Amino acid sequence: MPSPCLNRRDFSRLALGIGACSALGRAARATGVSEPSGPRNYHFDRTISREVLEHYLGRAITMEGLLNGRGDLDDNVRMLKHVGAKFLGRSLCLWAGEAELLRNFERAKEQIVRVFAADPEMIVQACVFEIVTTQADQVPVPDWAFKALGQPVEERNFRYDDMLYTSGRLRNHWGRNASVPDVSRPETQLWFHFLAASYIDLGVEAIHFGQVELMNGNDKDLAHYARVLDRARSHAAQHGRRHMLLCDAHVPGGGLMRDGKLLLDFHSFPLRIMEVSDRPREGILKVGFLDSLYGRSRGGLTPSGWACEHLPYLVEIDNWGASKHPGEPKQGSVWVWGYDEITWFAHLTEKDRNEWLRYAWDWVRKTDPNGFLQMPGSRTLRSPLDDQRWYFANTPSPAVPKGYGQEETIRAIWAADSST
Repeated sequence: MPSPCLNRRDFSRLALGIGACSALGRAARATGVSEPSGPRNYHFDRTISREVLEHYLGRAITMEGLLNGRGDLDDNVRMLKHVGAKFLGRSLCLWAGEAELLRNFERAKEQIVRVFAADPEMIVQACVFEIVTTQADQVPVPDWAFKALGQPVEERNFRYDDMLYTSGRLRNHWGRNASVPDVSRPETQLWFHFLAASYIDLGVEAIHFGQVELMNGNDKDLAHYARVLDRARSHAAQHGRRHMLLCDAHVPGGGLMRDGKLLLDFHSFPLRIMEVSDRPREGILKVGFLDSLYGRSRGGLTPSGWACEHLPYLVEIDNWGASKHPGEPKQGSVWVWGYDEITWFAHLTEKDRNEWLRYAWDWVRKTDPNGFLQMPGSRTLRSPLDDQRWYFANTPSPAVPKGYGQEETIRAIWAADSST
């Protein structure tokens, strides 16, 4: 394993924009787009082996909004098939807007069929986020949700107020009438199971549970989270495409453990890109920068029954907004040149974006073999200076005129990779 810090020579080789490519980047170009030799195993049913899990994580791509109206579905499916994607992160990504929830379910039910027609081995991921708004009051509670939690069936809608911390903690955290739910409250558990089971019934096989450590303030021994995840997995065992559910979340603490057992199937976290403020627009990766997960993913007994010293994890080019001074360095904290990670990435030139993906993939795999870069495919942007709103990796075309053009690079990186 290389040193976690970059010396001057390392920086000159690896930092963005100086023209030197990683060994993987050179191999990708030399190999072109030919497929790796030998078929990878993507088979799982009820449990998943570490080998198969890592095969999926090694072909993971963020496709935020794929099944809820973002982008051209046909071209997105074409792109995913072309690059060889197998794990489609955040494909059903519903942040608030609960009043449209049931309509989004209906659309996703029709569209997910087209994804599996392209490749039935693909895993589609949905999200249960750390947010609930007063619009949840408009969603009726189905009978089966009450029954799953052993609650009396009644005719009513979900209750926003009953999902929040009674202490007022994180109320209106996301804006007026948009709060962080408390997982210890029965109404929150009812809401989470309704979401998870509805996703599974659509054909979803993975759920990202967001910033779990914001929601467990009254669940320090994780008994409530264990029940939430057990219920979802039990539903998947009966109704899932391959009778199981892959659960992950952002884990700044390294992972959720209860009685020596891991609650999640894999971990995930932002890349935590460190800006190089004296080199315009440059950003690098570094072990120990802020709360990055490199080397810290906790191990134990997994839900599939195998033990590990460190649980495999994904790192993603994350989104959260823009600072008060977008495009400027030294804004502190998690900002990269005044932007979140994906918006910073989108503002690079196409050549630099492609080069940086090669660098990041190589760096993560060499620095921590338990980690995998989740490629950017579709993601929201926050760019006040030029009003860019969405990133698509697709090659520009009439179907996706504002594609950012990383499609062939992603394909080449994966085609050159033999580790997964």
